Amino acid sequence: MRVGVTYDLRADYLALGFGEEETAEFDSEITIAGICGALASLGHEPDRIGGVRALAERLVAGERWDCVFNFCEGLKGVAREAQVPALLEAYDVPYLFSDPLTLSLALDKAMAKRVVRDCSVPTAPFAVIECATDAQRIELAFPLFLKPVAEGSGKGIGTHSKVNGRAELERVSGELLERFQQPVLVEAYLPGREFTVGITGTQNGAEVLGIMEVLWTENAAAHGYGYENKEHFEGRMDYRLVDDSEAQEAGRVALAAWRALRCRDGGRVDIRSDEGGRPHFIEVNPLAGLNPERSDLVFIARFKGLAYVDLIARIMEAFQRRHPELSQQPLRS
Repeated sequence: MRVGVTYDLRADYLALGFGEEETAEFDSEITIAGICGALASLGHEPDRIGGVRALAERLVAGERWDCVFNFCEGLKGVAREAQVPALLEAYDVPYLFSDPLTLSLALDKAMAKRVVRDCSVPTAPFAVIECATDAQRIELAFPLFLKPVAEGSGKGIGTHSKVNGRAELERVSGELLERFQQPVLVEAYLPGREFTVGITGTQNGAEVLGIMEVLWTENAAAHGYGYENKEHFEGRMDYRLVDDSEAQEAGRVALAAWRALRCRDGGRVDIRSDEGGRPHFIEVNPLAGLNPERSDLVFIARFKGLAYVDLIARIMEAFQRRHPELSQQPLRS
């Protein structure tokens, strides 16, 4: 198959003057080269497209692909991850990963929590602060955990995120509102273990790839798997594959959330346990990082004995199960 690859290259945005944290969700050259190399190894013909504007230009010019490996995060708005798949649907081009509705829903963490809660998936009590005065009306019990409602890669999460009283809540939420220009998600703080669960497949065909526990060292920034801990994980974070009863329950919660949100093909779900060891949904990443050297989903696959190309093969196979008309195209043996 001729497979187009859409992506946002971090170096391009840095060259335009965007900051390190602003571009944290975007991809490195090693990621794009890794994806294209894996696709080629699987017998496909990868074609690097780039971001949504490059895709639009090529579609208008009449170019088409058998499918598109959509890895484009987008730059502006809560629907930024939905822009590429919406455009591809308009031109009737099949693509990997989730559809525009799911990508928009997943990026808005509060909306995602409302849906999974309605589907009986455990998630911590929460509220949303839209403006500074909303903080005065929060009735959740302290401590609380605060973060921007629609950011990825741990942006806005750090030592300030856990708040223990009203004054601290008002100060931190005000800072986040000003800094990120979007609502703030306020959750009951979960003090238990943290897991990230790799998933491949779609709906009833979805399955847990592996369950990884996220562990902090003494050098980690406190209270969350945030930007500093993710961006500079060496020496701060430890990761281990786990399969005890609490981890298995985390996997069940993650899979239920994945299906409730109609995520497709492959990604991750973040889970954290309460004081009683009961896992709760935190958020889903339907466009999970695929950096061969530093992404959580790749770590999980590696812990399970899968090479990078094997992970990409599983994702492609999940996509082709959704598109049987492409089943005659090559799959990895």
